[in-house]
Amino acid sequence: MLHIEGLSRHYGAVRAVDGVTLAVPAGQMVGIIGRSGAGKSTLLRLINRMAEPSAGRVVFDGHDVSGLRGQALRDWRMGCAMIFQQFNLVQRLDVLTNVLVGRLNHRRGVAARIGSLFARFSAEERAMALAALERFDLLGTALQRADTLSGGQQQRVAICRALLQEPKLLLADEPIASLDPRNARTVMDALAQVNREGITVLVNLHHLDTAREYCTRIVAMQQGRVVFDGLPAELDARRVQDIYGITEDEFTAEAEAAFAPARMAFA
Repeated sequence: MLHIEGLSRHYGAVRAVDGVTLAVPAGQMVGIIGRSGAGKSTLLRLINRMAEPSAGRVVFDGHDVSGLRGQALRDWRMGCAMIFQQFNLVQRLDVLTNVLVGRLNHRRGVAARIGSLFARFSAEERAMALAALERFDLLGTALQRADTLSGGQQQRVAICRALLQEPKLLLADEPIASLDPRNARTVMDALAQVNREGITVLVNLHHLDTAREYCTRIVAMQQGRVVFDGLPAELDARRVQDIYGITEDEFTAEAEAAFAPARMAFA
């Protein structure tokens, strides 16, 4: 179980995340929504420890991960995988090698790191990577360069890479913001499949309908704080208006305008 306790991140006078407290049972798929600047991305980065909290802590399965350093921190990031809006693949490498990158933190010692440098992955690791690609209908792309794939395919490759970390928790930061509707659905279906297999998923989304369709719980943020935490059906159009002071259509249009440049870049 994931416990977020009074978590804050301040940048000078700006409170990007402001006293967030959440308890996320194992196996939930939680959609986090909010307008631009609400603190959604910062929250995920604090959980993964890509950003350091100004206050509060993150506890997972009874272990405080807020102060981890060195190998312990690397181990946490291995068990708390993250995927991004921009896919973060090595474009000049083939798909199979990009997926195998998810195994690097499982290696220990100098010899293992040198082996990783030359991409000397074991037969078992290669089999794991190929099985992951097959699960998401990507096996035929294994030897293609990553930059030859569509945006939706690249995001599914990123999910495969994350799964090779063998995580208990998967964080997805606007994973469909750069995608067209068809590819967005394919990626969300992939995340839902991962969740059905027992991995807890926290996903930042800007489409309320998508959050309602795929997530069992929705957390809404505004100015770094949680302003709604409940079932998808409870976040109706009137509740959105009450929280954000704009209609649901305006909420969606605002997000679409913000992500339009990224969508064009990955088209």
